[in-house]
Amino acid sequence: MTPHFGLPEFGFLLRGLQWTVLLTLVAFAGGCTAGLAVALLRTCGHRSVEWITRIYIGIFQGTPLLLQLFVVYYGLALTGLKLDAFVAVAIGFTVNASAFLGEIWRGAIQAVPRGQSEAAMALGLHYSSRMRDIVLPQAIRISLPATIGYLVQLIKGTSLAAIVGFIELARAGQIVSNQTFQPLLVFGVVGAMYFILCWPLSWWGSRMEARLALANQR
Repeated sequence: MTPHFGLPEFGFLLRGLQWTVLLTLVAFAGGCTAGLAVALLRTCGHRSVEWITRIYIGIFQGTPLLLQLFVVYYGLALTGLKLDAFVAVAIGFTVNASAFLGEIWRGAIQAVPRGQSEAAMALGLHYSSRMRDIVLPQAIRISLPATIGYLVQLIKGTSLAAIVGFIELARAGQIVSNQTFQPLLVFGVVGAMYFILCWPLSWWGSRMEARLALANQR
């Protein structure tokens, strides 16, 4: 007898949703931390350091995320370092996120009027004080819409984690669909779950962008 979509199957999808949220949070938190370091290095004024970070960003922005996950999971295993699927995809997404967020925040840092940094230098503030107290607070506000937009893309991008056997929401939907032979119903539910996660963030990002545009007009 062919099983039908019911509470057990819905519960399985919810567990996949939990793993999607957890993977997103870990990758976003790690990406924010590393991305901030990348952005600061890209704007530090040392040509050699900026050149190295430019190459770093180019590699991870210029190659498919799927390939990066393959390298982390299967490539490291060939060297004898066998990682759990969740750890491997978390590392892959974190490194990828650091490149994109680093470039977003680099642009935001450079969008802060240069005169403010020059005034801070004239007052004798050190680099760390200038960045912490003057530049970064403004850069964060400027970059917030783009950062939220990237977070939405990251949530949807976690579906690629299934390629290494990690069961997140999309993979859970595929498993349930294969068991119940009800793909329209199952993936309709999966799509609704993604929508519930992503739409509020997209709406928030749009509001932030509108407010920023209005503030710049004043």
